[in-house]
Amino acid sequence: MAEEPNESRSQDYGSDEINKVVLRMKSCTEPRKRYEYLLSLAKNFTCIPVDSLCESMKVKGCISQVYVFGELIEGKLLWKGYSDALITKGMLALLIKGLNNLTPKEVMEINPSFIPETGLNKSLTPSRANGFMNIFLKMRTQAATFCK
Repeated sequence: MAEEPNESRSQDYGSDEINKVVLRMKSCTEPRKRYEYLLSLAKNFTCIPVDSLCESMKVKGCISQVYVFGELIEGKLLWKGYSDALITKGMLALLIKGLNNLTPKEVMEINPSFIPETGLNKSLTPSRANGFMNIFLKMRTQAATFCK
């Protein structure tokens, strides 16, 4: 007998934290609630000092100034970042929360389909939604440098 699809079973995107974020975002019935969640993440996020930013950390394709840096410590990536805008800071905080303490290989295996699954595309402008993907891609590119 074939197994019936189970709607309550959640998809695994490759990170327990990402999985939790997707479930939380999916439970928001109003786009405004997703936006408020990003703002709360931003308010609790500590940015790296501006004087420690460098061009190699900069996320291209974002309207705001966004920087992200992954440091490999005992085989796990620890992420830090900076953004000059509250919403992008929230997106950065969400991604750092989701990708922190993963191995570079685990970061590379994260399924990017989690981004539309959050429903943020309904809450963000197209340019901000594109910026969210660009931050994620920058983090994957940095992780790839540690896989060689």
